[in-house]
Amino acid sequence: MSTHDDGLRELYQEVIFDHNRSPRNFHKLDGANHVAEGHNPLCGDQLTVYVRTEDGKVADVSFVGHGCAISTASASLMTEAVKGRPVEEVEALFRDFHALLTGKPADERDFGKLEVLTGVREFPSRVKCATLAWHTLHNALSDESRPASTE
Repeated sequence: MSTHDDGLRELYQEVIFDHNRSPRNFHKLDGANHVAEGHNPLCGDQLTVYVRTEDGKVADVSFVGHGCAISTASASLMTEAVKGRPVEEVEALFRDFHALLTGKPADERDFGKLEVLTGVREFPSRVKCATLAWHTLHNALSDESRPASTE
């Protein structure tokens, strides 16, 4: 592995640690019109995602819960990535992001800060940690009443 790769890995780890220590949009969202719960029994991650949509867009989004660093960082990064985007675009991002982490080819897309989570591909059990918030967001937007689960 090159020095460049080591530096990139360290940068990615720092972003994950930062989002775990200080998660963005970590609060119950008053006025949410979509809510869903998610649970990863393997890791013990549990979260609730709150979404307020207006005019077909994600006007605001937040989450509360507890979990491992990857789960918390992924939820934090997700809220930043989807806020203000059209719901259809958010659903496409969910599909592409899931495909990216599960090793299936995705369309060429700039994932921005979400790229920091690609390292979990090397640890299949951790992919569930990174995708839990996304499955929960999908359920919230679909008004799915059953909790999202990674099992």
